[in-house]
Amino acid sequence: MEPRSVFHTFFDHCVGSWSTERTYHYLTQNDVERSHTDFQVSPLTPDLKRKVLSDNGYDEITDLSALPGFHLAFNTMSEKGEKVSQALNLTFVIQSETGHILEGDYLRDLAYEEARPIISRFRFDSNTRELLMTTNYTRVVSVDSITLINPDTRIRRILNYLRPPAGQPLEKLGLVGFGVEQKVT
Repeated sequence: MEPRSVFHTFFDHCVGSWSTERTYHYLTQNDVERSHTDFQVSPLTPDLKRKVLSDNGYDEITDLSALPGFHLAFNTMSEKGEKVSQALNLTFVIQSETGHILEGDYLRDLAYEEARPIISRFRFDSNTRELLMTTNYTRVVSVDSITLINPDTRIRRILNYLRPPAGQPLEKLGLVGFGVEQKVT
């Protein structure tokens, strides 16, 4: 199967309702926390894709059907009783393809760590069906991985590095998260 076909199939399988159990390790605070998240993923309309592109100052793209995109809404409850809810729109723009690897920009109209539109980088391996997303926030660099095991199960890994000075490698972890995500509908 062509890498772009695998990429689009990956996103087709993501549509629906999901439930996830995650464990977060806060390394700077020496704390571990568990949480439960329910989230809904629906395809993004062409108008909302245009809005996400525009919000991020991205050039007009004529073939919007080539861009996988979602509306994502989630509700999280931590074991400490803290609740977080958010809804956002996102889309992916492929910029290069080398063998089984696709790379490009991952655009959101609302970032997770900072309430603003943001452009991140993504890398998709069509052999392993792993989507790796890297976002440079003000204080951290988030490296988020989603691996599609089958159409109903995904494995999630989140690494938040304390943002190093410009030109320095990512070395100091602030948070590590792991989760199993299962489709419920």
